[in-house]
Amino acid sequence: MELVYALVLMITGVGAGFASGMLGVGGCFIMVPVQFWALTSMGVEPTLATRISFGTALAVALPTAINGACGHHRRGAVDSRAALLLGTSGLVGAFFGGVAAAHAPGNFLRTLFGLVIIAAAVRMGMGGGRAGGLSGAKAGKRDGEANVVECRSRAGLVARSDSRYLILGLPLGFLCGLIGIGGGVVMVPVLSAAVGFGMHRAIGTSTAAIILTSSGGVVSYIYNGLNISGLPPFSLGYVNLLQWALLAGTSIPMAWVGVRAAHRISAERLRAVFILLLIYMGLRMMGVFDLLHLLI
Repeated sequence: MELVYALVLMITGVGAGFASGMLGVGGCFIMVPVQFWALTSMGVEPTLATRISFGTALAVALPTAINGACGHHRRGAVDSRAALLLGTSGLVGAFFGGVAAAHAPGNFLRTLFGLVIIAAAVRMGMGGGRAGGLSGAKAGKRDGEANVVECRSRAGLVARSDSRYLILGLPLGFLCGLIGIGGGVVMVPVLSAAVGFGMHRAIGTSTAAIILTSSGGVVSYIYNGLNISGLPPFSLGYVNLLQWALLAGTSIPMAWVGVRAAHRISAERLRAVFILLLIYMGLRMMGVFDLLHLLI
């Protein structure tokens, strides 16, 4: 690998780690477009490059999410039960999503990747001001039954059963495995806009759930990429260990910085940053800027 690609990947890891800690995402929506560019520039076939980008990004998201989740948990921003339920069913869904990705065309995967994260940005923008943050999230309470969680929303308290988290986790996990994301870009909007978590609480819980969803995806991408021809050196299935080391080496420590930043920024500003990054990366992966000949 040429030095320029290594440096770009390390810088990308810094941004992905910061985004992971601050926004409750795995950072995959930042890593995947850059990895795809690096791999295709080195001569890797585009569909293969897409799958490697997805698998490697998920592998980086795993340790980065562990680091970020610890920081959010120390600040009381993780609903452990919701994260465990979403993550457990999401792990299963992500494995089968990875299986589907191993047989899908590269153009389809890249377009779907862009559409999903743009849709998540639009939904987040339309979700309104559930900016209760940590204080609002802590105001949520459990009732006497173990299987019901109450969260504050505009309409007051909304009951959410454990089974609903499990049901939500399956399609979210499948989508995560299919397009190589840890799940934060879809989980944060769901937890914030649909379930009613405050923004900080949604970010912390999403970060914890990503630990499990990304695990399922990584196992699937490794398994389905074994014995595939045309893989670049240092590949374990569709996970490239060299790219993983360069990205993870900078993203893991930066996750702590992102966590600290998240708890010093208002929920509304967090939402705005989240939306802008999603839209940009979605358009970039779909090739819209290339069609318009825009160098951004």
